[in-house]
Amino acid sequence: MGGRRVSTGGSTFWSAVRLVARREFTERIRDRGFQISVGVMLVILLASVAIPAAIGGGSEKYDVAFLGPQQAQLAQTAERQAALLDVDVRVGTVADRAAAEKALADGKLDAVVADGRILVDTTLSDPLAAVLQSAWATVERDLRLSASGIDPGAVNQASAIRPMPKTTLDPDADERDTRKGIAFVGTLVLYGMLMLFCMWVASGVVEEKSSRIVEILLATVPARALLTGKILGIGLLGLLQMLVTAVVGLAAASAFGSVELSGAMIYPVALVLLWFVVGYALYACMFAAAAARVSRQEDLQNVITPMTSLLIASFLAAIFLGQKGGTIAHVLSYIPPFSAMLQPPMTAADEVSVVENLVAFAIALLALVGLVRLAARMYEGAVLRMGGKVGFKEALGTARKG
Repeated sequence: MGGRRVSTGGSTFWSAVRLVARREFTERIRDRGFQISVGVMLVILLASVAIPAAIGGGSEKYDVAFLGPQQAQLAQTAERQAALLDVDVRVGTVADRAAAEKALADGKLDAVVADGRILVDTTLSDPLAAVLQSAWATVERDLRLSASGIDPGAVNQASAIRPMPKTTLDPDADERDTRKGIAFVGTLVLYGMLMLFCMWVASGVVEEKSSRIVEILLATVPARALLTGKILGIGLLGLLQMLVTAVVGLAAASAFGSVELSGAMIYPVALVLLWFVVGYALYACMFAAAAARVSRQEDLQNVITPMTSLLIASFLAAIFLGQKGGTIAHVLSYIPPFSAMLQPPMTAADEVSVVENLVAFAIALLALVGLVRLAARMYEGAVLRMGGKVGFKEALGTARKG
């Protein structure tokens, strides 16, 4: 954290908060470890968007050729069947069987139909097999019909029945699935960012306390201003990282064609950002108050275990219940701090409405007001007490006396 003195003179409470927040933000953003972690996260994010797009982008194309007396008829029929089955087939030519086998071995052709057999180098994909088998069956049927004195053209005309049209009962299904995917990634990022930045708050509190820097700071800055500024400064840095992650992620997904940017797609991302602010404020207050109770980094994990367990439970609820809905998920989506993790995925899955978002947000803000006051009292009562762990009641009692 550093031991730079923060002087506020006769400044107001919020002036002191701004000074502390600026100090926290500036020192953290200059940290080389933070810069590297942001870079690594963006590389992973871009890779997670680019690799699936590269692997699954576009339909696979198949190159085929035909040999034998019916090769022209087979080629025309295969092209018609491919169009009907929505398979991209390109028909080429080869001089003879030897040329066909060489083209297969060199990877220039995927399959060759010769004398009633399908030749492949290694494997035959199911879509291409369906096209070739259908084309072969159609040509063979026409030959047998002609041999029996039946006009194949009349049979083909009678068999030319248009495919049944498809009616989708849920026309928004594809869009909703895309929103779910965005919300799932957003939930992972939200969990990671909440855990990371709340841990920064907690470790910063203990570091200042163990090095007794807090005693110097509190000589010029009120305890509540110091706590508020610390939470605000680190939180602004977290929000900046979230914004960068969201912008880069959406831009990359749009560029690779994975997502078509629209209000419906941006809304889940905006919700993740909004609930990061609220969720961070809730958890950071709890982490800071708990951290003020100990004087050594070795004891920190013990006092913040309840908060980390709560955050993990919220994350698991969001992953396993968020997009499925149900009574338990709906109830938890209104209860802070579970609401911070559950609202984005449930909104993406159309399990909660905008009105329900606003209600949950209002409840979280009310809870935050009470939690801020409680955390500030605990921080004031415990941050200057050195030695062993300060009890919960003892911290509140010391704050009342102060």
